[in-house]
Amino acid sequence: MKFAPQTPMNIVCSMPSAGEAAQWVEDLRSALGQGVAVSSWRADVVGRKPAANAEVAVVWKPLQGFVDAHPNLCWVFCIGAGVDALLRLNWPAHTRIVRLEDAGMGDQMAEYVGYGVLRFYREFDAYEAGARRQNWLPREPQSKADWPVGILGYGVLAQPVAKWLTRMGFAVHAWARNPKPDAAVQVFAGSDALPEFLRQTRVLVCMLPLTPETRQIIRADALAQLPQGAYLINVARGGHVNQADLLAALDAGQLSGALLDVCEPEPLPRDHALWHHPKVTLTPHIAAATLRADAVAQIVGKLLQLQAGVEITGVVGQVGY
Repeated sequence: MKFAPQTPMNIVCSMPSAGEAAQWVEDLRSALGQGVAVSSWRADVVGRKPAANAEVAVVWKPLQGFVDAHPNLCWVFCIGAGVDALLRLNWPAHTRIVRLEDAGMGDQMAEYVGYGVLRFYREFDAYEAGARRQNWLPREPQSKADWPVGILGYGVLAQPVAKWLTRMGFAVHAWARNPKPDAAVQVFAGSDALPEFLRQTRVLVCMLPLTPETRQIIRADALAQLPQGAYLINVARGGHVNQADLLAALDAGQLSGALLDVCEPEPLPRDHALWHHPKVTLTPHIAAATLRADAVAQIVGKLLQLQAGVEITGVVGQVGY
């Protein structure tokens, strides 16, 4: 699917708030110039007519009503790294979803995961707990050789994480569904390789897309295959983790700690045990925020490629009904 150069492009934006949508509309208009119609859509605005002719959408967590109101969409650009919310909707057969590739998120993700690994390796969590007890005792220094990091997933955002950790001197390996022959680190491929990957992992970092196959991939049997006292960092989706099994592993000492940027649901109920567990650190889904300027530049570049008949990257598999 491509756009004829002489045909005006029609773009619609759907965001959780009107203010956010207005910012995206303004930036896209500025970047694309005249001859491109860019509008926003809100289901709760009385009298608002959908841009039924829109061929392109730029969205974050749209509802089915948005899909139904725009039957001519060919390309849907998701402004976040994860597209699981979009895959739950019923799209026309001709619609293709495009995920952002980095757009400024890779560096942020490397910073977040790097912080988590260093926090555990240098035992800053233990020092914080000691300080609350007015305990002034240094701990024995550890060797990075004893702290192998395993990354679940080896996509666009996982690669800068692996590079950062390798540069810091950690042994890094990854697991992926399919082989990655050009990977810069060892990649265990396929379900049969997952147990060995887990056995060699002291800090488990989840960076997988959330699919029916990966939902609750981190459950009791997987956690039991990690070395005793391992750690978990989840920057993907809360649905990857069986939270009851995680709590049980923490209480039993199988896990020494967890840094969770995501959970299910978000936010957790106020009485949920993860809020209060002494071995758990929660952050509100901030590991890697979309940088709008970088994302707009990437989207515009892909749209120009499509106009020129050039195949683009980042397209998710068949999603239409």
